[in-house]
Amino acid sequence: MRSFQINANDSGQRVDKFITKAVPLLPQPLLYKSIRLKRIKLNGKRCEISTRLAEGDLLELYLNDEFFDVPSPELIFLRAPTALDILYEDENLLLVDKKPGLVVHEDESGRPDTLINRIQHYLYDKGEYLPEQEHSFAPALCNRIDRNTGGIVIAAKNAPTLRVLNQKIKDRELQKLYLAVIHGQLKQKSGVLKAFLTKAGDENRVTVTNTPSPGGRTILTKYRILAENGRFSLIEVDLLTGRTHQIRAHFAFLGHPLLGDTKYGFARDNRGTSYKYQALYAYQLVFRFQGGAEHLEYLNGQTFAVPHVWFAEDFKNGKIR
Repeated sequence: MRSFQINANDSGQRVDKFITKAVPLLPQPLLYKSIRLKRIKLNGKRCEISTRLAEGDLLELYLNDEFFDVPSPELIFLRAPTALDILYEDENLLLVDKKPGLVVHEDESGRPDTLINRIQHYLYDKGEYLPEQEHSFAPALCNRIDRNTGGIVIAAKNAPTLRVLNQKIKDRELQKLYLAVIHGQLKQKSGVLKAFLTKAGDENRVTVTNTPSPGGRTILTKYRILAENGRFSLIEVDLLTGRTHQIRAHFAFLGHPLLGDTKYGFARDNRGTSYKYQALYAYQLVFRFQGGAEHLEYLNGQTFAVPHVWFAEDFKNGKIR
């Protein structure tokens, strides 16, 4: 038998979802059968699969020890450095300025130096993340940014914050503004561009068209020109829809690929600029909650921005030509 005292990060979850995370060796069919046979009890009583856990609950599993014999996992995040550019931090979240070249989660290379591992290591050293006291939660990212794109990433320190922010992002109640340098000049100084985007099979690539296609999704890209020099333009972009590679693919489709982008642009166009990564940065975040945000209401209306984006400064100083 094994019992779990439900803490704040476990609360709100369905019984079956919690057990799947806390007891990964337990087969799903046996989990459901054990609930039916009352081998799994909540506060000494029968529970249902869909019962929601509350802080302070006692969940008891009358099961064989073999399902609990999980070796203590190596804390992989301890192998990552703790270097972070923190824009803002409080008891619920971190806003981190991710630099180009750093992946947010582990990729096929398996290297431990990822943004989330750095954050978990940082919080572990501060005593704010204690894996041995958690049954089903670890600090997690609320949004992602491509390896070679920089900008603001939100990390939740607790499960209630992760839940609220994930819903707010889904409901598009957080505004993210980007800076980018594109080749050429757009006819209009500002506007909203509409097109259709389709993922290209299993490739990490998308295609953009003017007309709908099977599997295609509408994209809306709002922009305004901040500066021009003939060969390039510095623009601010507000994603009204958030699709994979939307900014890069949309402007490339229009004949204005991003400086440094060789996936949707051409290397020959970037010669003499020394830019290895696409000139794209998620530089500003605005919390625009339309409904209640529970314990995060204090964030509503707040704006956070990266103070220095190097390519924007290079552009304004005449170093990009």
